[in-house]
Amino acid sequence: MFAFETEQKVCRVGGVTFGGQPGQYPTVVVPSIFQKGDKVFEGKRKEGFDEKRAENLLKTTEKLSAETGVPCMADIVATKGDELKTYIDFVTSVTDMPFCIDAWVMKPKLEGAKHCADKGLLDRMFYNSITVWEKDLETEIKEIAAIGVKHVLLVAFDMADQMPSGRISGTQRLLDAIEKVGAKFESIFVDTSVMNGPATALCSLANKLIKEKWGLPCASAPSNGSYMWKAAREKWGQAGWAGADAALEALASTLYHDMIFSGPMAGSERIIPAVAMADAFTATLAFGETKMVPALESHPLKKLFPEFVEQLQGM
Repeated sequence: MFAFETEQKVCRVGGVTFGGQPGQYPTVVVPSIFQKGDKVFEGKRKEGFDEKRAENLLKTTEKLSAETGVPCMADIVATKGDELKTYIDFVTSVTDMPFCIDAWVMKPKLEGAKHCADKGLLDRMFYNSITVWEKDLETEIKEIAAIGVKHVLLVAFDMADQMPSGRISGTQRLLDAIEKVGAKFESIFVDTSVMNGPATALCSLANKLIKEKWGLPCASAPSNGSYMWKAAREKWGQAGWAGADAALEALASTLYHDMIFSGPMAGSERIIPAVAMADAFTATLAFGETKMVPALESHPLKKLFPEFVEQLQGM
């Protein structure tokens, strides 16, 4: 399982480091804010949002990150460029957390990226995302390269081949498009895309293949699967569903995910401790094969289980 023969790339976005060999760095948790249905909205989106509630979500996530050693970034979601600019300004006014700009179509993403460039925020922002289904892919890549975007997420999926091989071919298409237009980015990482809970396993397998082939950091959004599993809430209530959600996020973190998109930020108190334990578990798995503990002092294994680390180092 550990480690890859291919050299593993390490990305650094706004002070957060991820990638590398399994167990080397903690999994980055990326919870979303301002998504559809977010309780920060007091009524309709156009009526504004509850700034105090939004700040509390960000501060709580930041606090949990500091306590556990699990790094976090904010996934800022919007449907319009003006909304995205407002949300970027708010998030960056209350936290130093890195963030991504997340919109379904190109126009608001480009407007958000340009706003970040104008504000001097490109070091701590990543572009979410360059997708296989974008009809004008080369134009989008040229535009973000011209803006000066440094960090990009690729979303690789193939409806005709939903096995891990489809994510490989999708990644290749996106990398080829970047090469064709001559764009250069400091960081490229890949989201292998998932739409139900068990299918996250296919993302783990795809991530393993991507790391073997290119050494790129990999991600997916297990929350897409858990939040759509409405039957779990109906059968076992919120507590039962929350346990299943945390388990899925932790399993993904353990198996070839350098980053997870964890869903609404209100879940940070559940997800971040689960990922911290998963990261400690993964680092111990790595130790079992490599006899090395993470060098990073803030890694959850060292931060939360220092006495156990001393035992490992004495073995």
